[in-house]
Amino acid sequence: MVTSLEKIAALSTNNEQENDAFTDFLKQQDGETIDTLVLSLNEKIEPAIDCTACGNCCKTLMINVTEQEADNLGNYLNQPLETIKAQYLERGLGNQYIINQMPCHFLSGTVCSIYPQRFAGCREFPALNQPHFTQRLFTVFMHYGRCPIIFNVVEALKIETGFKQKTN
Repeated sequence: MVTSLEKIAALSTNNEQENDAFTDFLKQQDGETIDTLVLSLNEKIEPAIDCTACGNCCKTLMINVTEQEADNLGNYLNQPLETIKAQYLERGLGNQYIINQMPCHFLSGTVCSIYPQRFAGCREFPALNQPHFTQRLFTVFMHYGRCPIIFNVVEALKIETGFKQKTN
C-alpha cells in the first residue's frame, strides 16, 4: 500500500496514459460488478489509511454547503448564520454555498477542527462506497493523485479486473 503523498503524486503523473486506458476499460465493464469490487476494495483499504495523517482532501476539495449545514456550523461555533456565511462561504454555481478558500478554514494541520460538524461532502469523501463508480471516473481520477485511499483502491481495481497483472 502506498501512503506517501509525494510518491502518489509522482505515480499519478507516471500513470496518466495507463489511467486513460483503464478509464476506457472500466466504461466497457458491468457497472454493478465494478461497484461491488470497488466497495470490497474500499472496505479493506480505507480502514488501513489514517486520513488524519494526510488531510489532503481538505486542502483541495471544493465542498458544497447547504443552508442547514451552515446553520448547524453556526450553532456549533456559537456564531450567527450571517457571520458563518460572510467569513467562510460564497455562492457557487447554481447559487449553492461553497467553502470560500482552500485549504479549508477548518483544517488544523492535517485534522478537521470541526470534525463532529463537518459537511456532508467531507463525510462522504472519497465516496467509494457510493454506487455508479464508472459514472464518476472524472472525479475519481481528479483525486487519484491526491488521496491515498482512491489511489490504492484504483491500483487494486486494476489487478482485480484483470486490466493489470500483479507485479509481486
